[in-house]
Amino acid sequence: MVGFTHTWGEHRVFFKQPGDEHVWSVPADWTDVEGPDPVVVMGAGRAHFQVADLLALARLLEEMEEVTVR
Repeated sequence: MVGFTHTWGEHRVFFKQPGDEHVWSVPADWTDVEGPDPVVVMGAGRAHFQVADLLALARLLEEMEEVTVR
């Protein structure tokens, strides 16, 4: 690893391949340099809502909006 910095609107890790003078970079999220995402750790794979329930709620809200607009 050559460096770690915020550039191009994101944190990036800069590195060289062995025997290569070219410096490469990848988003830091693709590496373990920053550690785990706190939101992912706290969520621990749990979700309060299922996708189907959220889609049903979105449809209900759209229906309610149509009724109140009329």
